[in-house]
Amino acid sequence: MDIFDRLKAAAADDWSSYVDHDFVRQLGAGTLPEPAFRTYLVQDYLFLIQFARAYALATYKSRTLDDMKAAQGGLASILGEMELHVKLCGRWGLSPADIEAAPEHQATVAYTRFVLDCGAAGDLLDLHVALAPCVIGYAEIGRRLAPDGVDALGDHPYREWIGEYAGDAYQDIAVKARRHLDDLAARAMTERRFTELAKLFGHASRLEADFWQMGLDAR
Repeated sequence: MDIFDRLKAAAADDWSSYVDHDFVRQLGAGTLPEPAFRTYLVQDYLFLIQFARAYALATYKSRTLDDMKAAQGGLASILGEMELHVKLCGRWGLSPADIEAAPEHQATVAYTRFVLDCGAAGDLLDLHVALAPCVIGYAEIGRRLAPDGVDALGDHPYREWIGEYAGDAYQDIAVKARRHLDDLAARAMTERRFTELAKLFGHASRLEADFWQMGLDAR
């Protein structure tokens, strides 16, 4: 087991509340109401702005050039991911300026500031453990929602979103993030510290679940 699998096992209930959330199930089934998805997507755009800041913080917290390059890659992937949000929101007549002007919901503030606080108060390992449920978790969700590949989704109403995270490009991002997390743990983690990291991971997973719930509540 790598460190990510160990964290999932240690925070199994919290992890399940996130990846098996009703929002995800409805999204996969294509039955998620559009207002719920739209609210989620706008908030996720605002969420990614703050996550971009977290990767900038990761650069500052880095002690090696390889760590800095990993942070740079994470930032680039986020900026690319936001293009999908702009494209989908544009179909509802929302411009990037409209999205950025939207107020952040409480679930958005709670999660993003938690991650930034973990990075500011802790070290690079703390920060990447807090980021992992989002970065690596979305890849797992994408694979689960497209078990037979994106083409098999046909005219699924959320095909583009699922395809973003099930696709090879994002899967590769998650693999690299997972390897980097494992490397950081090998350098900086003790077994005593693992208990603290598992709590942090569980908290981040619960905040992810709250983020899904925010979308459902907007129906």
